[in-house]
Amino acid sequence: MTPSTSEEEAPPAGSDAGLLAPGSAASPASSTTSDTAYLRALLDAEAALTRAQAALGLAPREAATAVSSAAVTERFDLRDIAARARAGGNPVIPLVADLTKAVGAEYGPYVHRGATSQDIMDTATMLVAVRTLDPVLADLERTQRALARLAAEHRDTAMPGRTLTQHAVPTTFGLKAAGWRSLVLDARDRLTTVRDGLPAQLGGAAGTLAAFGAYGASDTRALVAAYAGELRLAEPLLPWHTLRTPVADLAGALAFTAGALGKAAVDVLTLARTEIAEVSEGGGGGSSAMPHKANPVRSTLIAAAARRAPQLAATLYGSLAAQDERPAGAWHAEWEPLRDLLRLVAGAAGNAAELMEGLRVHAGTMRGHLDLTHGLIVSERLAAELAPVLGRARAKELLTATARRLHTEGRTLAELLAEEPELQDLDIDLAGWTDPTRYTGSAGALTDRALERR
Repeated sequence: MTPSTSEEEAPPAGSDAGLLAPGSAASPASSTTSDTAYLRALLDAEAALTRAQAALGLAPREAATAVSSAAVTERFDLRDIAARARAGGNPVIPLVADLTKAVGAEYGPYVHRGATSQDIMDTATMLVAVRTLDPVLADLERTQRALARLAAEHRDTAMPGRTLTQHAVPTTFGLKAAGWRSLVLDARDRLTTVRDGLPAQLGGAAGTLAAFGAYGASDTRALVAAYAGELRLAEPLLPWHTLRTPVADLAGALAFTAGALGKAAVDVLTLARTEIAEVSEGGGGGSSAMPHKANPVRSTLIAAAARRAPQLAATLYGSLAAQDERPAGAWHAEWEPLRDLLRLVAGAAGNAAELMEGLRVHAGTMRGHLDLTHGLIVSERLAAELAPVLGRARAKELLTATARRLHTEGRTLAELLAEEPELQDLDIDLAGWTDPTRYTGSAGALTDRALERR
């Protein structure tokens, strides 16, 4: 018999504890993007509009005070507003009705005066984004600091460089960590630029600001500037009801951030495999069935976010094709995927900070793996060093034959080459040439260069 839940035991409609979202359940975004947070942003947008109008003499100052005093989230029923939003297609319509009633008969007419629902919804969305990006950027800063430390500490820690899953030539863990950090800094810079440019929205019914003029505004640009200033958002050049650059830029920066963090995560997942074990998470997660396991959970959650983010961003990019002066469906399609994307990236950023602050690097294992190919990992160097001595064709022929013998005889490349008659009388540094720790190229210098970036 299928278990059932009584109506009295059911969670409230719209509740979201993050049961299926462990990557972001405990992140600040779980509160900054909640329904309550959106309600707060909607009320902030409404109150700011009345204050901006009052500051320009378009509304009594008492009206601004009354609206701001009434615009308190606890005074409004989220479930009721959500249910009534279906009738008009957005939550602003029922909220304005409730806010107007809360303000009272004298100053209620100044609520939402001149605005359209999309003005308030878009502005609230920008507020939610800004309030979510601040802790995201703080976590990215933690991550880059941890990676800078790892890169400096392991500047010369040699390890196998892998291409197409196979050992290629030696590299260093310092350079790998510096590369991860470079991506994190790229993400930080993109998100910072986007956050600082997120604009308020104010255009009225069809983006002409006509109603504000009808209500007495002789300089609508001053009103828009005052409105944006009240909210600490950027002043838009034009109403952007169908010019969705702000949302598209935000989507792109968020998706890039998820991918940048995902790159480091999938590398850690590979390097933390039991048979590789070159790194491990500082606090691995357990298994419900296998007591011995310490799963790389932080990396797993980041990788999951990186897989979902591009599709969410694609929906937001799709809304760029917004018809007329205000579209049907395009801006409505943005709300949920944008919130999901903010939550995913916020969770990934928090997990990345924890991951890199606790990452354990097993340098001895890395060094041991350099010998898995018995010296073939430096065959590129030997080809370059022997070509001037033996000629390019002969050097390649010798190394190919030696590699074949290595696989059948189970000896090292250095041992086999030392027995080659044509090499025995030459003044060459065979030991140095076959030492993988001495063939990391400019890895150290590249790491140093990368760490100069702040």
